[in-house]
Amino acid sequence: MFNAFRTTVLLAALTALFMVVGYFIGGTSGMMIAFLFALVTNLFSYWNSDKLVLRMQNAMPVERSRVPELYDMVDILSRKAGIPTPAVYVINTDQPNAFATGRNPNNAAVAVSSGLLKHLETREVAAVIAHELAHIRSRDTLTMTITATFAGAISALAQFGLFFGGGNNRDNPLGGIGALLMVFLAPVAAMLVQMAVSRTREYEADKDGAEISGDPLALASALQKIAGVAGRQVNIAAERNPAMAHMYIINPLSGQRMDNLFATHPDTGNRIEALRKLAASMQVADKDRRPQPRPAPVSTGRDTGGGWRVPTVGRTDEDGGQRGPWG
Repeated sequence: MFNAFRTTVLLAALTALFMVVGYFIGGTSGMMIAFLFALVTNLFSYWNSDKLVLRMQNAMPVERSRVPELYDMVDILSRKAGIPTPAVYVINTDQPNAFATGRNPNNAAVAVSSGLLKHLETREVAAVIAHELAHIRSRDTLTMTITATFAGAISALAQFGLFFGGGNNRDNPLGGIGALLMVFLAPVAAMLVQMAVSRTREYEADKDGAEISGDPLALASALQKIAGVAGRQVNIAAERNPAMAHMYIINPLSGQRMDNLFATHPDTGNRIEALRKLAASMQVADKDRRPQPRPAPVSTGRDTGGGWRVPTVGRTDEDGGQRGPWG
């Protein structure tokens, strides 16, 4: 009930922001056009934004026969989380990262990068997936996906209005200056909304995901590894669509963009410290763990040297993936 209320409040806030942008671009008529645009965006976001996000991030569906270990992992953890097993996607980038999307647990997907399977140990991959399943269970995925869609639409609306002569309407109190201001301020406002949504939910997903996997220290280790590589390894799809950066478990932007002035995620060190405290309360210690055997190799894909065979996505990307079908 609370998550439904939160989503409703978010939609109302973003719709209001849409209308403000429309007003400063085209006055009262611009505000009404923006309101209608917001209604259409609301409907589209609810029903189709998950598909749009997956497509824009170059996430491709994979079959169980290609990566059975990954599928089994998602299936087991989903049962522990008490939710239906989501669809599994792989993003062909060497940057280790992951995100979840979907309007509800019955219509959800988990996307992991080929770099995640390459750089992380099995228990760390499991911990990351558990984190994403926690987002699905709490229905954060709907909120975060809607925010991503709106953030991009708000920026596009502001630029569209200025390009077509926005601000000349006499009903607009600031004229052309208002339209120009919206070009810069509207994306910032949308980014602030993203920050508020993402930062408050990541800590909860860390906690819930660690409880699902039963291994908070594995998630802490995974976050440290992902953060260490993400700043150096470019994720092209994320760089092209920075409004969706807050959906990933770690900010995927490389730091080469101005967008990183506005952090969409909590400090990784703080998240790791919280997980270590959780591990202490759960009486979990790394010294008590035995090394895990490497999973059996999959029959297709590129050998990563870490026990996984990472499937090759059917398009060329920054890590040299070949064109063609999976495998």
